[in-house]
Formats: sequence, structure tokens, C-alpha cells
Amino acid sequence: MAGWLALMLVVVVAGRETTRELSVFQVMEARSVIGFLLLYPLIRLNGGFAAMKTSRPLQHLGRNLVQYAAQLGWFFALTLIPLGQVVSIEFTMPIWTAILAATFLGERMTIWKISAIVLGVVGVIVIVRPATGEINPGQLIALAAAVGFGISVAMMKSLTRTENTLAIIFWMLVIQAAAGFFPSLYVWRWPSADVWGWLVAIGFCGTFSHYCMARALLHADATVVLPMDFLRVPLTAVAGWLIYSERLDIFTVLGAALILTGNLLNLKPPEPVPAPAGA
Repeated sequence: MAGWLALMLVVVVAGRETTRELSVFQVMEARSVIGFLLLYPLIRLNGGFAAMKTSRPLQHLGRNLVQYAAQLGWFFALTLIPLGQVVSIEFTMPIWTAILAATFLGERMTIWKISAIVLGVVGVIVIVRPATGEINPGQLIALAAAVGFGISVAMMKSLTRTENTLAIIFWMLVIQAAAGFFPSLYVWRWPSADVWGWLVAIGFCGTFSHYCMARALLHADATVVLPMDFLRVPLTAVAGWLIYSERLDIFTVLGAALILTGNLLNLKPPEPVPAPAGA
């Protein structure tokens, strides 16, 4: 999850820089193609394309179409509302993931997991301090993207039960590259040299962040892994302060403290289940 957090932080900055010049469809297509090229050496080392064979093609297809649509919405939202709002609204995702994982994957919802989610959401609200008034369409797009991400992560958790991490990422890149090929071709513009660098960063970080996430989900419940992702909010706030001179105030510090407290509570081990009598 530390790898996921670091790489996604780069994706946020790179996404803002690339969408100033290129269409979101083109950024997404470049991410998939560049990511595939970077992943290919790992594929070769792990048995080649034959090892990527799957018995669950429909689950891969469904998961990646949902994830692709959510990612498109996330990049679109970056062009419509402030970066902090996009990332903060995105953090309703663990709520949807936790509910789906508990409902369909049989994961336990302990009081500590619930507390972590509640404290994380409160921390996000403290940082953003949403103003009253007319809702920006970008906020609705960001919320829809968060729901899509939650569905995608729950489906990824299901896939980790039978599929290896590399195959999950392989099919993500293949399916999403195919889904975005014609839309990106329609809006294609040749990127400038600077933007090429940001596109490579998105391709690398966008691919291997999902590799880290899939590995994390292999070793722990989604309701444990996902609340840790709340740390991305204060980290993004710090990056905005350092790179774009965005304000870092007492509300951001307080929200970060709530988020960290929730994550510490979430690390508390579950109570052992008593053994049956006579066991």
C-alpha cells in the first residue's frame, strides 16, 4: 500500500499536467499502451503470454470496463474542479468497497473497520469543508467515479482468489487499451516533449500502482487495505503546497490527524473466534 500511495501521488500531478494539453481519452490510451510495454519484461519472466490465460474472462472484462469509465471520470473531474476536491470526493470509494466486500465476498465488518472508515470520511470533510450552494458537475462526476472505483476494487479482490497479480494487471491494460483505441484516435494530438515525460510517468505509475494494490488485497481484506488509502488526502495536500503553492492550513492538519487515527484503529487485530467445545 505504501507503493500504491507513492505512485498514485505522481499520477495526480501528472494527470493535471497532461490534461492541460491532451484529451482525457488520449491520456488514458497512452497510459494503457505505455503501461503494457513496461509490464512486458515481467510477463516474459513469468512464463510469457501463456501464463496470462484466465478462466474468468467475463469478470476481467466487467471489472476493467467499470474501472476504465471511473478513471475517465476522474481525469475529467481534474479539469473541472480543484485537485483537492477530486481526491477528497474519491475517498468515498472505501465506503462502497467495504459494503460490497462485506455483502458479496463475506468479509467481516468489525467495529474497528467501521471506525476507520467513519474517521477517514470525517477527516476528508474537515479538509475540504464543502461549501453550500450549487453543485458543480465536476463534483458529481468525481462521485460517480468513486462509486466505479469501489465496484472495481471489490471485483479485483474477488479475482485475487483465483488469478495471479500479473494476470489481473495484464488484462486491465489489454481491455482498457482496446476500449479507448477509437476514441483516442478521434481526438489524437501529438504531445509536446514535456507532456511525453508526464505520459510515461502516468503509464508507469498507473500500471504498477495497481500491481501494488492487487498484492495488498492478496494479503489482507479490502476493508483493511482501503482505509489506509485515506493517507493519500494529506499527502496530496502536501504535494499541492510544495508544487503548486496551494494553502496548507489547520483544517488540513486536523483532517490528516483524524485520517491517521482511523488507520491506526484499523490495524488493531480482530478478536479471536472461540474454538468449538471439544475441539
